Amino acid sequence: MNSKKQLLPEQQNELLSLLKARFEKNMSRHNGLDWAAVQAKLEANPAKLWSLQEMESTGGEPDVVGQDMGTGEYIFYDCSAESPKGRRSICFDREALDSRKENKPANTALDMAAEMGVDLLTEAQYRQLQTLGKFDLKTSSWIVTPPAIRKLGGALFCDRRYDTVFVYHNGADSYYGARGFRGALRV
Repeated sequence: MNSKKQLLPEQQNELLSLLKARFEKNMSRHNGLDWAAVQAKLEANPAKLWSLQEMESTGGEPDVVGQDMGTGEYIFYDCSAESPKGRRSICFDREALDSRKENKPANTALDMAAEMGVDLLTEAQYRQLQTLGKFDLKTSSWIVTPPAIRKLGGALFCDRRYDTVFVYHNGADSYYGARGFRGALRV
């Protein structure tokens, strides 16, 4: 991992090309937005490009899903069909990982997200993502959990089954091969 959290010029060009192709292939996710404006924002924010590369390299297939008209920021979500493969088999947070006596997973959703410079999706963001396609038909994704639930040892996750988005709970220390997390990034 690059400690400066910046991509080399050739890595940047390769990522921008990939993001542009995905943007053009999935115009319904970002009607009315212009790739040239998105690219200009990305080029002006090397640390955000690094985060997008982290999303990509872990299987997230990040794409633009909107723009905050108040701040002008473009919003990227992981748009892979299933929860990103490189971010599965993880418990929710460090407290949950530390509380496990045995069979500890390699990492946590919150730690990985922080390392990548992204946020976990909220329930509202997850539901918004599901309006853009059908995601997590075989997997599930941890989401931001209210402090009151987390304080009691739980954490929330979502998936899509029976053409419906479900929100569930589990112990924050649980982990499954089919559960990861989806990230959000504002540029």
